[in-house]
Amino acid sequence: MKGDPTYWILARSSGFTAYALVTASVLTGLTVKGRPFGKLLRAAGITDLHGFLALLALGAIAAHGLALVADDVVTITYVDLLVPGRVDYRPLWTGAGIVAAELMLLVYASFYLRRWIGVAMWRRLHWSTYVIFGLVTAHGLMSGTDSSRPWAIDAYVVALGLVATATAWRCLAAGGRLPSSRRRVAVERRSSEVA
Repeated sequence: MKGDPTYWILARSSGFTAYALVTASVLTGLTVKGRPFGKLLRAAGITDLHGFLALLALGAIAAHGLALVADDVVTITYVDLLVPGRVDYRPLWTGAGIVAAELMLLVYASFYLRRWIGVAMWRRLHWSTYVIFGLVTAHGLMSGTDSSRPWAIDAYVVALGLVATATAWRCLAAGGRLPSSRRRVAVERRSSEVA
């Protein structure tokens, strides 16, 4: 039936669900090595929760894309979900969402490839989570049909505030020192340069 809103509602709800899960994954990732609660949080399985939230976010992102393909009001193909800029509707901002999803999949895969790609590359990939979060936020704000509604604006402001606060806390909690694994990478890098 043309004009059935089911898929459109699914696309919107899965998009906001994905945004909430991406935000939660970023926040748990920031607390994994955070001081002063680092040992307590690691004991509570925060690393596993971080990975699980990222996996749920990827699932919600997939549901978002599939619902858009299934919707008969818009014309989006499976190829459009993979190639940024192919969607006619606000191509820059829908493309930002596609790039964010692809980067997130790469970062998630790096959990399982860490042994082969090394800690330094794994860390570099994880720094891209800030880019992912920024792209997802821009995608939602600029291409979301609900973005002008007060509740949606509140959701974006709260998410941005939480990530900014957690980032500042993590930086301040480190006391200007590199976390131990980053110190190891720096020492390894210096050792290899000397050799």
